[in-house]
Amino acid sequence: MNKEISTLVKVRFSDCDPIGHLNNVKYLEYMMNAREDHVETYYGFTYEEYSRRTGCTWITVQNEIAYLREVRFNSKVQISSKTIEVRDRISKVEILMKSEDGKTVNAVLWITVIYFNMKTRKSEVHPPETRGLFEEFLTEVPEKTFAERVAYFRKQNKLS
Repeated sequence: MNKEISTLVKVRFSDCDPIGHLNNVKYLEYMMNAREDHVETYYGFTYEEYSRRTGCTWITVQNEIAYLREVRFNSKVQISSKTIEVRDRISKVEILMKSEDGKTVNAVLWITVIYFNMKTRKSEVHPPETRGLFEEFLTEVPEKTFAERVAYFRKQNKLS
């Protein structure tokens, strides 16, 4: 099973600044939208459907993003996502925005989320079936901190 899910996206002119670079906040939007699509296609649920069925959702508690290379309008980028950590209440996802050929990493995003009960307004432990599903897609990354991961991609980009 491929644990790193990827889609190809065209960068829209309207999402760019006056000099033609993708706006920083739009990196987040493109990456989050791709992740939502990946979850629906590969994990088999939408966040809306899951929340309605269980009364629980995931709340982002931390975003860490590094912009490594510029992305210009009308270019195509690969956006991939993978689960890199699963604990009782917390999960962490890595989303990469890469060049169309996948050789250059333009941005890396780590999202940390907590599992949250909307009725009690408190964090809860992931149900076993949900945690199991996330663990099926769990991918180990050798770098244990965001700074180490960014340094790794910067080095890789210099080689490509």
